[in-house]
Amino acid sequence: MAEPSPSVTSRSTLRLDDAELSDGLLTLRDYLRWAASEFHLAGLHYGHGTTSAWDEAVALTLGALHLPWNVDPAVLDARLLAPERLRVVALVRERITTRRPLPYLLGEAFFAGFPFDVDERVLIPRSPIAELVEDGFGAWFPDEPPARVLDLCAGSGCIGIATALHLPTCTVDLADISQEALNLARQNITRHDVGQRVRAVQSDVFDGLEGQRYDLIVSNPPYVDAHDLHTMPAEFRHEPSLALGAGDDGLDIARRQLREARDHLTDNGVLIVEVGNSDRHLEAAFPEVPFMWLEFERGGQGVFALSAAELDAHAASFA
Repeated sequence: MAEPSPSVTSRSTLRLDDAELSDGLLTLRDYLRWAASEFHLAGLHYGHGTTSAWDEAVALTLGALHLPWNVDPAVLDARLLAPERLRVVALVRERITTRRPLPYLLGEAFFAGFPFDVDERVLIPRSPIAELVEDGFGAWFPDEPPARVLDLCAGSGCIGIATALHLPTCTVDLADISQEALNLARQNITRHDVGQRVRAVQSDVFDGLEGQRYDLIVSNPPYVDAHDLHTMPAEFRHEPSLALGAGDDGLDIARRQLREARDHLTDNGVLIVEVGNSDRHLEAAFPEVPFMWLEFERGGQGVFALSAAELDAHAASFA
């Protein structure tokens, strides 16, 4: 049998060790190019804040070097120190071999313009609800912001804390069934110094919130249906299953929220819930309910809004 030509030699025989590689790549630009190539060849899945190999390479490299996303382009030609080069290489290797989402590797994710601590205790922030937060939920509260807000199934607390930061007069409850998630949410409360207006409460949907009423209830609950949960890429399997799956049609939590939310809303209150790809299941389950499906400039789907009056009008459907 003929010896293979260099053009078909396997990648594994050409791979340099990390020290040799870091000696050959010197500038930030070098590492961006290399990381993007490695991610493309590895066939990674994106969906935790980036959408392509290049965006992932940018996020990893800037995150590893503690540089902002809008760093001056002149920095691209800066030479990295040896420890910095080794850190970038190690993170690229780990991202490929473990398929851990990048925010878990960096320990941080951005939501609505703010950084949040994240790890495997919580879902990685990526909800399109961020656009509503940045707008101060102005479509529903054009004259006066909501006084009391509930972030239900809060996880890291990113929705509720970002709301408190964008609306400095509101108070916010972060509710979640997972005590581990709430511990991380409390870290983020401390990180953003909002402890006077934001508290974390353990609650199975509304069970731990008896007697509490809010002007706005916003939620990114578990909503992945059984089929999608079974077929999701490896990256998503690092996230807590409790924060993803919600029964055969993905609506186990959403049904409870629709049934019980009115008891916790003020008369002029609003319920906003993300159900993602399970939006089709929700419409099939409640064909008579006029869900307002929201549109987003930066993409995203499956977020509905219902007023307290609409919940009253369709209470029989949710019973």
